[in-house]
Amino acid sequence: MLVTFDDLEDLAKVFLYPSSKKFYPELLHQIEESVRDFVENWSKKHDFEAGYKIVYQRFLIVAINPNAKVTTLVIDELVSFIFKLQSEHEIELLDKLNVCFKQGEHVQYKEVKEFKKLIKNKSVTKNTVVFNNLINTKAELESDWELPAEDTWYNRMF
Repeated sequence: MLVTFDDLEDLAKVFLYPSSKKFYPELLHQIEESVRDFVENWSKKHDFEAGYKIVYQRFLIVAINPNAKVTTLVIDELVSFIFKLQSEHEIELLDKLNVCFKQGEHVQYKEVKEFKKLIKNKSVTKNTVVFNNLINTKAELESDWELPAEDTWYNRMF
């Protein structure tokens, strides 16, 4: 069953997909509609509670309550849907090795090589907020997703 993201438990399993480009209003509307329909049908089919949210017009986050039976089939269906979104909208959502970070009010998406150049040029500092896209639960999303670079593995680059 589709539920609002905030109603999911803290231990809900989170699947986080950073986008290679910002979801401007028209794209945001299309993606939101597709995601809502998918999550609603997917959660009904497998009889679990799931929700989603789009953050900073850049991140698609899907979550499943911890009591759900998360099988290979469940994951495969989600990943197939993400591949479809990528193809339809010419965006990258599955590359978690790129760096997402804040510059002022904006969220940037860069390859690690570019990020290193920004560090070298002092455009990025240890205080720059980076996104940990490898989190696993809703609780981690709330506490460990946005961190200063110095509190992450990126600290080695400085």
